Amino acid sequence: MKNVASPVSIHLWFPNIFEFKGGIQVYSAFFLEALQSIEPRNFYDVFIKHDTCCSPEFPQSPNIDFHCTGKWRLSLRTFIFAATIFGYGLWQKPTLIITTHLNFSIVAYWLKRLLGIPYWIVVHGVEAWDVQRPYLKEALSHADCILAVSGYTRDRLLKEQHLDPHQIVVLPNTFDASRFRIAPKSSRLLKRYSLNLTQPIILTVARLDSSERYKGYDKILAALPRIREVHQNVHYLLVGTGNDSSRIEQLVSQLNLQDCVTLAGFVPDEELADYYNLCDVFAMPSKGEGFGIVYLEALACGKPVLGGNQDGAIDALCYGELGALVNPDDVSEIAKTLIEILKGTYSNTLIYQPEMLRKKVIEIYGFEKFKKTLSSLTIEQDSLCESSFPSHSSIR
Repeated sequence: MKNVASPVSIHLWFPNIFEFKGGIQVYSAFFLEALQSIEPRNFYDVFIKHDTCCSPEFPQSPNIDFHCTGKWRLSLRTFIFAATIFGYGLWQKPTLIITTHLNFSIVAYWLKRLLGIPYWIVVHGVEAWDVQRPYLKEALSHADCILAVSGYTRDRLLKEQHLDPHQIVVLPNTFDASRFRIAPKSSRLLKRYSLNLTQPIILTVARLDSSERYKGYDKILAALPRIREVHQNVHYLLVGTGNDSSRIEQLVSQLNLQDCVTLAGFVPDEELADYYNLCDVFAMPSKGEGFGIVYLEALACGKPVLGGNQDGAIDALCYGELGALVNPDDVSEIAKTLIEILKGTYSNTLIYQPEMLRKKVIEIYGFEKFKKTLSSLTIEQDSLCESSFPSHSSIR
């Protein structure tokens, strides 16, 4: 961030970052790491709703304090968390509040009304689309800065809410390029799933929750009979867990796909890169993603990627420069495109250049680019810069 004469106090409000690894959680962790790297002198109080404690693997710093409310039972947790962030806000009067979940912004709005504390909101996807709750609309309109993870989310928010376009800036998702690298197919995983080295494999990594069927795994299952007409031994590997798993198993049975579909279930973080490297194409024709970090991880492993053309995948795949974008509701188009990719005849030849794919995705979405964009944010937003980072000290 912008250099100041003396350190300032910043409050960060996260849903969780240590005990669950969804998109918002990963973004929040990278955001905290970037802030500390850019301005290590500042004081950071990090309030986490669902984690029970800080991970011992997280680098300790005398300038950062964690406040976790995950030990409270769920029925009380929202109230306890809201009371905690509000109480600390009144007591410490931080220079700036940043929340990575829209729902928390209502408390920030009231702290601004009472004490004039500026606040930023990070908006991701479905949680910020079609917002109807009056207080959330108020919180959005009074935010000093709204950080959107994609141009799609920014444009949709501007279309749906009466906001100043200068109020919203795009700070895209990032990923850990050191974890996701190009590697041969894992013999261990091939053996685990009874697959052979030359067998074409389609992969999806997603949370299998009934509220997230928009990710498109149903459509890939529906497209498989058509794909099998051309690629008879194709195999679909679906990684993830959730309450939609039993329905997917029934659907696989109804379509007689038991011999070409594997529901891999939960995969530890340390094994995830092996799964990306196992596949011949990563496919998630979603229509509800705010961005989709999984696309970046697959690209970093040098894999062809297919996404939907109606959500944040447009940003992740750079409007088709880095992968294939299809109508997520058109099973025929999904099948046709996956057939072309597996045959090696897809029109965008970049997807068949693993090293170049990796290089480009790191250049565009790597952590260093993320830090650079965040660091320049206050310079780009001159009026915000003065209100959020005054020259006087605001240390707790």
